[in-house]
Amino acid sequence: MTETLSRDHIVTSIDQLERLYGEPYGPSIAKETDRITAHYRAFIEAAPFFALATGGAGGMDCSPRGDAPGFVRVHDERTLLVPDRRGNNRIDSLRNILHDPRVALLFLIPGCGETIRVNGRAAISTDPALA
Repeated sequence: MTETLSRDHIVTSIDQLERLYGEPYGPSIAKETDRITAHYRAFIEAAPFFALATGGAGGMDCSPRGDAPGFVRVHDERTLLVPDRRGNNRIDSLRNILHDPRVALLFLIPGCGETIRVNGRAAISTDPALA
């Protein structure tokens, strides 16, 4: 037997969504910042993995990135330096960044229940000083 979704139960507005969930949990709002704090820097530098979300003409992409902790460097409170590690050479994320520089990063540390999300804009650089 095939079940179908009833249109009566599909959420179609922000108002409906907010009525379902109520107010955001206080600490989730308090930890939001427009810069990389010392605590966030330590987390990012300890993370061996992050997921990179990008969007382009062909749609959305979410790509895993990883290496030894410290592979992502914090240049300053608003800039991360992320090395490119050649993988399958599809370069979907890089193509998307050229189309739309908005990115979202989700840093994870295995065994840790916390994550750090970073939203911003990316640029692709071939500067030898950064290599």
